[in-house]
Amino acid sequence: MDKNIVSLIQKQFEFKPSQVQNTLMLLEDGNTIPFIARYRKEKTGSLDEVAIRDIQKEYQRVEKLLKRKADVEKSIAEQGKMTAKIKAQLKDAATLQEVEDIYLPFKKKKVTKAQIARENGLEPLAKYILSFPKKSPKEEAEKYCNEKYPTKNAVMDGALDILIELFSENVQLRNYIRQRFENYGKLTSKLKKDAIDEQQTYKMYYDFEMKVTNLSSYQILAINRGEKEKILRAKIETNEEIILNYFRFRIISKNVSPANEFIIKAYETAYKKSIKPSIEREIRAKLTEKAEKQSIAVFGENLYNLLMQTPLKGKVILGVDPAFRTGCKLAVVDETGKFITKDVIYPHETAKDKKPDPKKRAQAVEKIKALLKHYPIQVVAIGNGTASRQTEAFIADILRDYPHVNYVIVNESGASVYSASEIARQEFPDFNVEERSAISIARRIQDPLAELIKIDPKAIGVGQYQHDLPKGQLDDELKEVVQTAVNKVGINLNTASVQLLQNISGLNKTIAQNIINFRNENGKFEKRATLKKVPRLGPKAYEQAAGFLRIIDGKEKLDNTDIHPESYPIAKEILQEIKQSDARLGSYKLKSALQQFSVADFIKKTNYGKQTVEDIVESLDKPGRDVRDKMSGPLLRSDILKLEDLKKRMQLQGTVRNVTDFGAFVDIGVKVDGLVHISQMKKRKIKNPREVVAVGQVIDVWVLEIDQKRNRIQLTMVNPNE
Repeated sequence: MDKNIVSLIQKQFEFKPSQVQNTLMLLEDGNTIPFIARYRKEKTGSLDEVAIRDIQKEYQRVEKLLKRKADVEKSIAEQGKMTAKIKAQLKDAATLQEVEDIYLPFKKKKVTKAQIARENGLEPLAKYILSFPKKSPKEEAEKYCNEKYPTKNAVMDGALDILIELFSENVQLRNYIRQRFENYGKLTSKLKKDAIDEQQTYKMYYDFEMKVTNLSSYQILAINRGEKEKILRAKIETNEEIILNYFRFRIISKNVSPANEFIIKAYETAYKKSIKPSIEREIRAKLTEKAEKQSIAVFGENLYNLLMQTPLKGKVILGVDPAFRTGCKLAVVDETGKFITKDVIYPHETAKDKKPDPKKRAQAVEKIKALLKHYPIQVVAIGNGTASRQTEAFIADILRDYPHVNYVIVNESGASVYSASEIARQEFPDFNVEERSAISIARRIQDPLAELIKIDPKAIGVGQYQHDLPKGQLDDELKEVVQTAVNKVGINLNTASVQLLQNISGLNKTIAQNIINFRNENGKFEKRATLKKVPRLGPKAYEQAAGFLRIIDGKEKLDNTDIHPESYPIAKEILQEIKQSDARLGSYKLKSALQQFSVADFIKKTNYGKQTVEDIVESLDKPGRDVRDKMSGPLLRSDILKLEDLKKRMQLQGTVRNVTDFGAFVDIGVKVDGLVHISQMKKRKIKNPREVVAVGQVIDVWVLEIDQKRNRIQLTMVNPNE
């Protein structure tokens, strides 16, 4: 491990050197981030997963930077052009771009006009021009005429090419222009001539201008997409007069010479033809990279909150996948998500401008009532796709006679992807796609994490401009988010699917399948330690995974906690200290005894780590806890609301479906989601909607504007009546 890198990371994040060094050592030893964050707090100083990932990524970035510096230094040295000044510049370079700027004059490139001029002996003339001679450079040019450059004008053009390249590759000039563009540049966009934007998707960017420093990620990505679709043209503008004045100051200063006019032409050409386009491309690329990073983070955070929604435990659910022509598919699942029965009903019109068939609608009513009679259904889960609102009205009307049954609208994004997947075919080989969708919709509210884990996160629809984002980076981020959520919650070892198991710390798809096979062949796991018998699950994998796998009603009571098996002796010492046994986990008597337990005294006596002991005490106090119980649960409804029913200033409750940089989309129970703009979230100004709301959260809103023609609803979280 490079100590210089450790030092740089420590300064970057203001962590203690020991935190950085220990974290990197733990990662180097093959420990996973969830394991380190949960079970190695004494080593890391209680760094969370975000901080550990930051350290890991920064180490990789700095390592890459140092390698590039070494490669550049070697290349320049091999050319015999290394100087103390260049060495110092490389040492001080903090980014790859700075290193590339230093390397630019030495980089092997295609033969340029300047190189041809140098090869034909014109470099001394270029240097002469830069010495600000008293006589005209043209007089000197005659000495340099040759076969390639036969006239004085041709020689002067060759000297000009050398100066243009010299100025174009000047590190100080490029840095200055870069800073001007970054700090004072404005991104402008215009509607392209003859461009067709039928839906006026990019209307706000037809004549757009904003400082580079003030741009939001969604604006950058929207303009990029508009350019890609040949609707917009965009560029970065800045005050060129200031830049050219700086060039004059740096290059000419107070010198007065007949060569000045020639030098001015050289640096103006260098700026306009080379430096400006290059820096503009660089800044646009930086803006895009930053916007993509922000959007990936938004997607990740939204996905995490969606996965971490409170499960609707212990409820029998009727799932409904709505449709017109093909009918609404029904599926009943029990309290554990096990499929019970399925059916299909036709309560709606099967074609445009046709009315529902009264006979089929009556049959549909009877089928729903029969299901409600024969099964202890407590919630009806309705998908929010085609025919959703008509199905909602139909179900709500029936449920008036069943006050103990509620319904909920479920975001069905990705349900069709799951239903057509290999996972779904293996689970329900004899079902058609739509029938599988109804089961998925029901299970989504029972256990969002367990069901959504089966779907490609990109199909869930909680991002912004996700199709414009780099696939590799997006996939990596979403994989990390899924793993964080799964390990944060922990899973039941005896019921978990392959999809859940493969996201547990230390496991992969092969080992996860081996666990399932072992479970099928040998019956349910009675102890965590039995995992050691699973093929290919070695000591390291067991160490990393065991604490995140729960066994309910097993032989070892501590297996239903997030206490790691390596800490069972400490847990049992604590129980002995308070004169309790693990058989009483969760009891009032044990909880009372733990309240009297002094962590400080115990640590002093045993010398165990404080964070480990505190975590063990919390786990003993709340065995089998589910951290998702603190989150918002699904919003259950018993009545229906139409767009026409909405009035300005009306107060409603809604579920946040998506959060973007400019606001949040909220399901308030009508056909379309309403938008709470960032400016309507608090009385005070906020920078980020995610400071206030999260996907899945149930919030109070008031109707601000209703545009029935465009099917748009504007909402506010600020009470207009106060």
